[in-house]
Amino acid sequence: MGISRRINYQRMSELNQNFKNSLVDKVNKNKELLVDLTSRLVQIPSESPESDTRQMVKEIADFLEQIDGVEISFHTLEEPITNIVARIKGKNPGKRLILNGHLDTYPAGNESLWTHHPFSGHEENGRMYGRGVSDMKGGIASYLVTFMIMAEMRDSWSGELVITLAGDEETMGVKGTKYLLDTVPHASGDAMISGDAGASKVLRFGEKGLMWIGLNAIGKASHGAHVHKGENAIDRLVEGIDRMNKELVSLKVNAPKEVTQAIKESSEISERYSGEGETEVLQRVTVNFGTIEGGVSPNLIPAKASAQGDIRVPVGVSMSEVEQKIKEITESVEGLSYHIFRQYEPNRSDINHEIFVFTADNVEYITGEKPVNTMRVGASDARHYRISKNIPSVNCGLNPYNLGGPDEYIEIEELTDLAKIHTLTAFDYLSE
Repeated sequence: MGISRRINYQRMSELNQNFKNSLVDKVNKNKELLVDLTSRLVQIPSESPESDTRQMVKEIADFLEQIDGVEISFHTLEEPITNIVARIKGKNPGKRLILNGHLDTYPAGNESLWTHHPFSGHEENGRMYGRGVSDMKGGIASYLVTFMIMAEMRDSWSGELVITLAGDEETMGVKGTKYLLDTVPHASGDAMISGDAGASKVLRFGEKGLMWIGLNAIGKASHGAHVHKGENAIDRLVEGIDRMNKELVSLKVNAPKEVTQAIKESSEISERYSGEGETEVLQRVTVNFGTIEGGVSPNLIPAKASAQGDIRVPVGVSMSEVEQKIKEITESVEGLSYHIFRQYEPNRSDINHEIFVFTADNVEYITGEKPVNTMRVGASDARHYRISKNIPSVNCGLNPYNLGGPDEYIEIEELTDLAKIHTLTAFDYLSE
């Protein structure tokens, strides 16, 4: 009995291997389409904060409408931010896998600083250039090819494959992915893959929390020569900022052992892509005050001053702990107050969930290198799936080169590999 089972398992493994190889062949045969889709999407501006995604959605819908059996719907909370959801079904009922992405990009900035026009989708020496090509129009093109191939092979898997593409990600996703999760039942699923910018060899299983705060200081105006008659609001503001930089950063972190272990074990590889120091930053609170305002003249003592800060919080520290410390600081500095205008908790998924296992196996299968799992310093729409719906979510995207700056680009070979990884992982997950 045991021998028979082993033989059957071996035969099943061989069949599965042959099928996976056929999926890889299909991606290779559609490489030209994949590259063309990416270039066409890059040529459509969708800069945030305006986040006008209407033309992007039209281009994507035109492609998806050619796929038999696809269900497409459009969703808008606030114009011109248009979101699109597409679904295909396999041979039988089963699990639902979500491919989530964002349609908007950073602003292109000063076009004269670009070697090639930011909306050209220019190809040269195995690279493609353009605003959003890595973040994340290449990832969207990968989804579309994956979707097309999975539709062709629908008799070989069960369940549903759903694409959710949204605007407003660069400004926190309330009118995009969060809106879809709140209003579209099949925008939720059993697992989610995010093709947002990252690196296929560094899978991200969670993100630091975020708190944006405003600090306001009140003083007493007077002439600058008569310091004994006034109270300097800027001095009070600076004292508060200085203490937050010291005391928030020093907050004790009580992260689960498996999170700390994953971050440390991935350090060598993850910092190769994300820069030296990422490992340390992932494990502590960071504070950055990005705007400051106060005073009207050098020879006047300012009566008012204000600043806005960005605080990132690791797993192991709660937002209530952070706010309590901020409250203690502001109450101890005369004339200083604060308000929070955006926040969300640190979030993570279980790296032992099958979506991580399948994704990691397929990264190794395609690239020949075993990926690592770690947290993400910045934000993505994946947090909405984790926080709002508790859906296991893995980030597996393209290496971003010159992200947010002039001459953003991707390697076309990495784009092709990503489409293979997404396709194989979708098949593995939905054929279980």
